[in-house]
Amino acid sequence: MSGKSPQLDNRLMLCARFVRRGAKLADIGTDHAYLPVWLCRNGVCPKAVAADINPEPLERGRQTVNEAQLGDRISMRLSDGLKQINSDEADDIVIAGMGGELIADIILSCDFSRNGEKHFILQPMTKSEELIRLLCENGFEIDAQDCCVASGKCYTVLSVTYSGLTHSTDELFYYTGKLDPKNELHRRFLRGHAERLRKKARGDSRYGELADRLEDLLTQNAE
Repeated sequence: MSGKSPQLDNRLMLCARFVRRGAKLADIGTDHAYLPVWLCRNGVCPKAVAADINPEPLERGRQTVNEAQLGDRISMRLSDGLKQINSDEADDIVIAGMGGELIADIILSCDFSRNGEKHFILQPMTKSEELIRLLCENGFEIDAQDCCVASGKCYTVLSVTYSGLTHSTDELFYYTGKLDPKNELHRRFLRGHAERLRKKARGDSRYGELADRLEDLLTQNAE
């Protein structure tokens, strides 16, 4: 196949690794459409929808798709979250590069998100703890979670499906999720949580207790 193929940074590559082979993709907040182009060109996804809420990034994505000569496999969609995406257009849904609360709002306001066959790959830029909290409270399960470093910053990506089992959990879980406190990259992400909790503790001692518990977890699992 001719045409240009974009290179993914570590953050988008980690998202790509969670996408199931053969799945139809919806990339929400696609911007340059690098992810759907890479997944289609590399035989992971047969088709994709690249969606964005604003026309300008959508046009940038359209240029990427055209340069890759993938207009017959990737459709561009002006959409507020998943509102303009049909259930039969996407098996795997990537929502990356947004705040955790916005990601949760996009999922929870989507009619077909509570279909257990759908698979969400989520990369929050901020407040991953609020994303995990809202997912747990609304019947979603974290199947897997990993971290990477891109442009000097540590990011996390979550693999999520709907189970229908709503549950509350120890608040520390909202910060740790499925991360492994023995894994150095995961430890780096968790240390960031601990630092932010310590700062918030100046105004609310409850955050200090969470910071203590998280730091104890990291200390116990240090090599």
